[in-house]
Amino acid sequence: MARKKKRSRRRKAFKILDALEALAYGQILSTGITGGGLWEFATGKQDLAMVSTTVGDSWHGNQTLVETMEGTDVISLKDFVAEPTMAIQHMTDNFAKNIVPMATAGLVTGISFNIGRRVLRRPINTFNRQIMKPLLGSGVKL
Repeated sequence: MARKKKRSRRRKAFKILDALEALAYGQILSTGITGGGLWEFATGKQDLAMVSTTVGDSWHGNQTLVETMEGTDVISLKDFVAEPTMAIQHMTDNFAKNIVPMATAGLVTGISFNIGRRVLRRPINTFNRQIMKPLLGSGVKL
């Protein structure tokens, strides 16, 4: 006798609170890694560059060439495409510096959303039943 293959179950509705939670996690990671939020990463200007400057006394010939990175406050998608090596290096450094604050913010966000869902379960169900279902159908829920 042939066995039936189990169907994978998927959610039947798009939940707005799940999307907001995912957006919050994305914002936390983006701020910690790139220095700016998701919007700044997507629409920021391309300003990442290695700049060489001379430092020292030009009269006596004691000059040294110093290279510094400019535009490292916020890494944008344009920076990532134009200078991938420098962008990845700076993003790796930011990740190492901000791992604890990002983990803490992610933990607090997860706990907050769980508590919020539990506390507001009845009002959310009422809102879904009386407003969302008649307005958008059963495919979208709060």
